Amino acid sequence: MRFLPVNLNAVLVELEDLAQTLALLASLRAEPIAGIEELVPAARTLLITFRPAAISAGELARQVGARSLDASEARSERRIEIPVRYDGEDLAEVAGLLGITPDEVVRRHTGSDYNVAFTGFAPGFAYLSGGHPSLNVPRRKVPRTRIPAGAVGLAGSFSGVYPQASPGGWQIIGVTDTPMWDLSRDTPALLQPGDSVRFVDVTGQPRAKVQAAAAPAQPAVPKSGCALEIRAPGLQSLLQDGGRHGQAKQGVSASGAMDRRSLQAANRLVGNASDAACIEVAYGGFQLACRGDAVVAVTGAEAPVTLTRADGARWQLPRYQPIALADGDVLALGEPTAGIRSYIAVRGGFDIAPVLGSLSTDTLARVGPAVLAAGDVLPVRAVSAGALVGEPEAPPAGLPTVHEEVVLDIVLGPRTDWFTPDAVELLCGQAWTVTPQSNRVGIRLAGEAALQRANHAELPSEGTARGSIQVPASGQPVLFLADHPLTGGYPVIASVATHHLDRAGQIPVNARVRFRPMAQ
Repeated sequence: MRFLPVNLNAVLVELEDLAQTLALLASLRAEPIAGIEELVPAARTLLITFRPAAISAGELARQVGARSLDASEARSERRIEIPVRYDGEDLAEVAGLLGITPDEVVRRHTGSDYNVAFTGFAPGFAYLSGGHPSLNVPRRKVPRTRIPAGAVGLAGSFSGVYPQASPGGWQIIGVTDTPMWDLSRDTPALLQPGDSVRFVDVTGQPRAKVQAAAAPAQPAVPKSGCALEIRAPGLQSLLQDGGRHGQAKQGVSASGAMDRRSLQAANRLVGNASDAACIEVAYGGFQLACRGDAVVAVTGAEAPVTLTRADGARWQLPRYQPIALADGDVLALGEPTAGIRSYIAVRGGFDIAPVLGSLSTDTLARVGPAVLAAGDVLPVRAVSAGALVGEPEAPPAGLPTVHEEVVLDIVLGPRTDWFTPDAVELLCGQAWTVTPQSNRVGIRLAGEAALQRANHAELPSEGTARGSIQVPASGQPVLFLADHPLTGGYPVIASVATHHLDRAGQIPVNARVRFRPMAQ
């Protein structure tokens, strides 16, 4: 096995094949190593995220390297049949690539069982191994911008079913009405590692009636106590907390606040647990009204905070201190002059049911509470009278702006060797502009010169971490942030160091970014 650097808290273990990957995964799940936080298996790699305070990268490599690769993942007794209408738009092209007829493609695809090897890309997306050995086709050269939910596809030696509409590059040969992801189930992902799967041809049969999922109920306002009413959500307002950890087995990444230090500071100021949910506001333009009495705090971006009392009196308030709100008070956030994301915490936290253990809204996976809209009412948990709040803090200096270059430390790897030496030098030698297509999934960067690859082979899907700088075919990098996909198929040239991830989450559109490699 080979250990490749990913970040200060993550390594990628490269193995010979899927069997070895699953054997190492089984060993680490059966006998965990203290300090490992998450395991993301892929075709021939295992991404390991760990706590540096608990174990060093060197010691982790030593312990993992000593593991036997003879173990095997326990197989479940579940065998799931998936009915498929084989009318996919790539069916004829796949048949041509293989030199057989479309009917023969269907016969081979339905002729044997598959095993759920691992999950990733999206919640409920399972990579299915096995099947007929001839069904090995490359991804599409140009990925589609939208593939419908239920699409059944091939990529390399894997089969898979898209749980929801999304971009993708797999070869689509059919579609199923069976939902792969349903939060109303005890285990939302239908397919779990270890399950066996059989595809059944139902082409030409009437479509099954799919019952639409019920819209999530709006949280009830407590009969007594406090609630916050959203008057104006601005460009984007979401609930975010410390993240949805430990769900990689279902293909769900952590998500969580883009600027975790600001989230923690806001909670500290109102006396909450540091990872409690806050309102994350992007680019200001936000207003809320208080129902009842509450204590809030605003942290993060440098933006004006205004309090308007019910009688019309108005004050400008400082950030990073507790703010007492009375019934009818309106709190507003203006447009930031530095940074882009603000965090509003309320003493007691929000009395809303978590989704998979978290109130974070994952905008890519569409897991968690809905994006906040005008008229939404967020109930607040009751707290005992006189609950402690924190001392005012000094706001952080040097938040990113469009007026100066933003410097981010990076850790080179794991796929730096897939690029030319000139490309690695160019990554750090030129400034990159943040494009308007940037969001919580990632920052899309544009440079005068694109990064050129030395290795043009197709990279099998492998785990990606927050901070990864992935380079698609265009040569213009994408910096993955909180809502990034769990796995990806483009090489990662480097990653933004963990201590600069919060800073990356505050970079505005049109800012210029320069990368600074750390000594290794």
